[in-house]
Amino acid sequence: MNLMQILKGLMFDYTLRTVALGSGILGIVSGALGVYAVLRKQSLLGDAMSHAALPGIAIAFILTGSKAPLVLILGAAAAGWVGTLFIMAVLNKTRIKDDSALGIVLSVFFGFGLVLLTFIQKMPKATQAGLDNFLFGQAATLMERDVIIMGLLGAAVLIIMMVFWKEFKLLSFDSEFGSSLGFPIKKLDFILTGLLVVAIVLGLQTVGVVLMSAMIVAPAASARQWTDKLGLMVALSAVFGALAGMSGAIISSVTAHLPTGPTIVLCISFVVAVSMTLAPNRGLLWRWFRERRNNRRLRLEAVLLDLGMLAEQHEDLSHGHPASVLNTMSMGQGGVERSLEELERRGLVQNINEDEWALTQGGVKEINRILEHREVKKV
Repeated sequence: MNLMQILKGLMFDYTLRTVALGSGILGIVSGALGVYAVLRKQSLLGDAMSHAALPGIAIAFILTGSKAPLVLILGAAAAGWVGTLFIMAVLNKTRIKDDSALGIVLSVFFGFGLVLLTFIQKMPKATQAGLDNFLFGQAATLMERDVIIMGLLGAAVLIIMMVFWKEFKLLSFDSEFGSSLGFPIKKLDFILTGLLVVAIVLGLQTVGVVLMSAMIVAPAASARQWTDKLGLMVALSAVFGALAGMSGAIISSVTAHLPTGPTIVLCISFVVAVSMTLAPNRGLLWRWFRERRNNRRLRLEAVLLDLGMLAEQHEDLSHGHPASVLNTMSMGQGGVERSLEELERRGLVQNINEDEWALTQGGVKEINRILEHREVKKV
């Protein structure tokens, strides 16, 4: 399928358009809010909340007998809130640390949800329930009304996030300082956590309970590789989330028997891999180039300084010194000949004969600059 066919499908294919829009909205909302979870080192929070939503879905079905998405989403939201309150209670009343509290909620609530799903399967007409689709998501079941609900709730979440922009920024970077200024840090934490619950609930039907945490963490982790500014990081994270959501929906639509939720997660994982490799600030490839460049610079400086130490023993700078002596001074690290050739190209040393090298006036100035720079750094 070429680009024109894909664009035509997005415009006229009801299922593809609905799933792509829903996935894009999910990516924007979860990506924007996931930034705060990553910056606060609470990446496991999304995992805990998404797993905590499973028993809420099951209980909502048991009480109402309805599979309407809005009913199940409300049940998931309620369970997510209960899980959040439980986490806060454990942190405030015990000495258990954050990661342990999140792990407890994740395992206990998810286990309880699986027990309820097993119970539902034994109920009359249980095969028609289809609640197990919430484990890994079933984006194909999205309807236009579901996308409208996702859009309205997502817009409300983003507006609230913008209203509390400064407060959430302070909460993420220095909550103790914010508390000293009189900001209600606990209430702000509760509001931000509530917004995360809404974002997670929006994605349960598309991505599922098990994979939803990836949509919270991965876009923000990718954006973090590219920038140090919060505003740009939020924008990039939302773009990465939307890109992964829509591309995953398109890829799954053109490939037979390829589930949408896992495909979306694979797409955002690809974005993470590219960001970790190619991002100028923290990318592994650029870091390798920088380390190689720095090692080369240090090696050139070491050979130049060694040649300067030898030159101090003679009044005449043009007095040559064998490369073998420089090799000995470098403690067998090698690469002296290549370094001398590079220094010669830069006009810092000169080759007296086949195996002897001497400093130039430019080399003396460069040695003085290096020593001065190191002295300043030392001070």
